[in-house]
Amino acid sequence: MAQFRATPPNLFSLPRRIARLGELAYNLWWTWNPEAERLFKLIDTDLWEAVGHNPISFLNKLERSQINSVTYDRYYLELYDRVFRAFDKYMQADFTWFKDAHADLNEKTLAYFSMEFGLHECLPIYAGGLGVLAGDHLKEASDLGLPIVGVGLLYINGYFSQRLTEDGWQEMQTFELDLKNVPISEVLDEEKNPLLISVVLPGRRLYARVWEARVGRVPLYLLDSNVEQNEFKDRSLTSRLYNSDPDVRISQYLLQGVGGIRALRAMGHTPNAWHLNEGHSAFLGLELVRELVKQGLPFEEARLQLRDHAVFTTHTPVPAGNDEFPLWQIDKFFAAWWTELGLTREQFIALAANTQEWGETFSMPILAMRFAENVNGVSELHGQVSRKMWHKSLWADKPVEEVPITHVTNGIHTGTWLARRMRGLFDRYLGPEWIEHADDPLMWEYVESIPDRDLWVVRRHLKRKMAYYIRERARKRWIKGGFHPIQVIAEGALLDPYALTIGFARRFAPYKRADLILSDLDRLLKLLNVPNQPLQIIFAGKSHPDHEQGKRLIQEVYRTVKLAENGGRLVFLENYDMNIARYLVQGVDVWMNTPRRPNEASGTSGMKAALNGVLNFSILDGWWREGFNGKNGWAIGNEQEFASTNEQDKYDANSLYDILEKELIPLYYKQRSSDGLPGEWIARVKECIRTLGPAFSTRRMVKEYAERMYVPALQDDEEEGVEE
Repeated sequence: MAQFRATPPNLFSLPRRIARLGELAYNLWWTWNPEAERLFKLIDTDLWEAVGHNPISFLNKLERSQINSVTYDRYYLELYDRVFRAFDKYMQADFTWFKDAHADLNEKTLAYFSMEFGLHECLPIYAGGLGVLAGDHLKEASDLGLPIVGVGLLYINGYFSQRLTEDGWQEMQTFELDLKNVPISEVLDEEKNPLLISVVLPGRRLYARVWEARVGRVPLYLLDSNVEQNEFKDRSLTSRLYNSDPDVRISQYLLQGVGGIRALRAMGHTPNAWHLNEGHSAFLGLELVRELVKQGLPFEEARLQLRDHAVFTTHTPVPAGNDEFPLWQIDKFFAAWWTELGLTREQFIALAANTQEWGETFSMPILAMRFAENVNGVSELHGQVSRKMWHKSLWADKPVEEVPITHVTNGIHTGTWLARRMRGLFDRYLGPEWIEHADDPLMWEYVESIPDRDLWVVRRHLKRKMAYYIRERARKRWIKGGFHPIQVIAEGALLDPYALTIGFARRFAPYKRADLILSDLDRLLKLLNVPNQPLQIIFAGKSHPDHEQGKRLIQEVYRTVKLAENGGRLVFLENYDMNIARYLVQGVDVWMNTPRRPNEASGTSGMKAALNGVLNFSILDGWWREGFNGKNGWAIGNEQEFASTNEQDKYDANSLYDILEKELIPLYYKQRSSDGLPGEWIARVKECIRTLGPAFSTRRMVKEYAERMYVPALQDDEEEGVEE
């Protein structure tokens, strides 16, 4: 393991009785433990909201009188002691699932590389689902006790903040992280200087310092190029996610893959296995093989040795979504590499060659698959799509069904996404240790024992909480200025906390079809304002700032949202992030997802909603194809293939409207018991939680990765030989 670790700075002057709040602030364990979060929130709720739930900024801005006052509050101190007993028990645990199941591998280390990590809104270094999945993966790895370290980049400008003009056009607003006010610590070398690593770029050397975020028991290392040793243009290299400049992008990938390994080596980590979350990190294979070649191994032998210890997860079901670079750019950045690897230029290019209509390219996913024995998609259908997609490029000599790409369906981290009130309900009826068995279907059978009234009270509370948050958000935005009154309505100022509410929140890409439910506006308007059974729909999401089609789609939806005819029943929330996501997946009644099948690799937002008793209303694509059982939600359309996208869109839209009119809305409003409970609706909610809670948890997912992929990859070659 590491010879040294980052030590969080002692920035806070706290009374001795509550001094460990500073320690807790620097460990993101608090983000999935509601009582730990309350230790901050209870001191000053308004300030906690104002700083965006950032504990470092919060503690720095508290008045001394506020800090002192809680040291005399018996109830606060009881909570404080209870939280730190749980924290210490967690951090010092001798027993974890992995230690018990694989005691012989506890001295091994797995390195998990991802371009983005969505851990919490206070550390905005994520763009969307890929990052949130990576964050959930690390949290569950911590819970299960996996010997894992994460590696990524530190984006000081994050992704971007979204603002919509009165006409609905997405504008990008940048921000800059104050590194003294986020829960990360700089890694120092043995002389207490910032640890620096470097990689070679064309005509120069790029340096980066290393920061550590603590995710429970797991360290996450983030590389940052903003150091004085770099040229001016390189200091901003890691400033923003998914830059459209191909030179910046390939430089980021080099820093992530090659620099990430060098950072681990510099800190004393010697990983035994590697997990590449998408193809952005694929250059790590070149660096690892280069190390072996330098030790005297021929290239091909080194590559095969690495393959046994590498896992690659692909998330993209369409070829156009995968990163590829023209060959002249590879010549520019890697001219020295093929000599070091003992290859010719042609042999080097062949490692990731892919033929497109416009010519030969160097494909990051193909490069990753050359170096990884275990390759997987993120749902059963995505595994099938991936086998077809990469068949000709890599395995043309095999039948499609024998292409060695499997699948591990995504999951979500239960503790992160479950509402506190819902968690309390589960504690009462599933047992106090239920969360330790979140992947056990038998344990979830106890959901049936929850009284309908208790479940309905919590569901209504979560919807009121969401509605209040959205209305106050619109009010504050209006007070701030530069906001037209019609935008206040569009932001949800008229939201009804008791109306049937559908949520649609995700990246605005055309294939996700955010406008499908708007395709017959007259039919939709008839549903929105029916007396005594109104319907509300909340939209949220960003488009990539360089994707004009996505921005036009937002504009189209926003213009419809503003129409007076909908009576404020359509809402579009600006600047979708993890905080808004929590309110929506916990508060709406129905979660809608309408991708054009089979373009959704998996999706996870619907899983988060289902855990909170929100019914899915979705296309049979990605995870929902596996999750839907006919009683735990609704399927839009079916699995048939169509001759054209227009034909598919028309069929799916008609199915969507039919289900809304004939099944979904009537079930919510009309089938009420004498005491006002929608019994059939609640029965579906219970079926939803019971069937989807265990199957789509990261506890199931990470265990599956561990048993099927990590354990073989962590074993030494000699051990594998003995077993064979």
